[in-house]
Amino acid sequence: MRHKQKKHIALWAVTRRECHRLVARPLYLFCMVGAPLFCYIFFTTLMSSGLPQNLPVAVVDLDNSATSRNLLRNLDAFQQTAVTARYGSVAEARRAMQTGEIYGFYYIPKNLSADAQRQEQPTISFYTNNTYLIAGSLMFRDMKMMSELASGAAARSVLYAKGATEKQAMAYLQPIVIDTHALKNPWLNYSVYLCNTLIPGILMIMIFMVTVYSIGVEIKDRTARAWLRMGNGSMYISLAGKLLPQTVVFFIMGAAYNAYLYGFLHFPLNSGPLPMLLSTLLLVLASQALGVFMIGMLPSLRLGLSFASLWGVLSFSISGFSFPVMAMHPSLQALSTLFPLRHYFLIYVDQALNGYNMVYSWINYVALLLFMLLPFVVIKRLKGALIYYKYMP
Repeated sequence: MRHKQKKHIALWAVTRRECHRLVARPLYLFCMVGAPLFCYIFFTTLMSSGLPQNLPVAVVDLDNSATSRNLLRNLDAFQQTAVTARYGSVAEARRAMQTGEIYGFYYIPKNLSADAQRQEQPTISFYTNNTYLIAGSLMFRDMKMMSELASGAAARSVLYAKGATEKQAMAYLQPIVIDTHALKNPWLNYSVYLCNTLIPGILMIMIFMVTVYSIGVEIKDRTARAWLRMGNGSMYISLAGKLLPQTVVFFIMGAAYNAYLYGFLHFPLNSGPLPMLLSTLLLVLASQALGVFMIGMLPSLRLGLSFASLWGVLSFSISGFSFPVMAMHPSLQALSTLFPLRHYFLIYVDQALNGYNMVYSWINYVALLLFMLLPFVVIKRLKGALIYYKYMP
């Protein structure tokens, strides 16, 4: 009984010591609260419209007919496209695109309307700058759709002139009617998709860095032995006491972004808040465990922070939200399982977007739990570093 009481007293002593250290150093407050809050607001306001809107494009209208003017009005009506300039030649429009004034331009040749009425198949051209991938892709989509609509309208006019009814004309132009349904994210909102991974990813990097720093700075400042003595010489008590206040703060920050995204911004949450709160807690614990593993493998503040930052940045590329993991090389597909953010992303897709039962994501929940075993792999090595390692600047 006394032994248990001593453990509790030691745990409380280490926890209280860590709370004082967190308050005494503004760096902790910035990394644990300030930086995550800034990123929450920054990313959600950056993509507040969901998709870029009113991207500047130009037109080269050599036909200057009622048909071409109607075509350009419809192009300007697209939400992502704004016709901001008109040029008299392709050379002028090309120079404007090369200097970055516009993302693309739409070229209508001379006698377009007359050639279309004579069924001579006039050509409409459009040029997009795909150096800017998202802007170029959106411009290409809008201009292509406008060209197809113009082609259909011209063909419909010819059919009407030949005496076809509206039903006959539409059956000829569109023999198969396409009925599309964008599920789970019908607004095609990039913010819904990206913020739910970028924001927890930023929080995960902060957890890596703070965990590695809080342990590594003990070695650097030669306070590691005092910290270990306060934990009765037990690495388990010492680590638990040090990480517990950080766990509480990071989980509060995680719950805050859940409330902000799903409660305030009303992003899709088809499974209710509990699965995402649970996955956030597991992400925090898994990230802390991985941070302990990092500093245990490289018990140097400089090397440990480098390891943490590298692993955190790689998480965004290999988690699958920007490029599908199934399209990666098989070796990278296997490597992706070593990143907590990958499992969090899959849970988010299954729970928040698709609204599946939690049992369908059990593998990912278990994977996050397995990360918590990593400190046991390096516990002896880390204790030796705390006692014997001498920091080399």
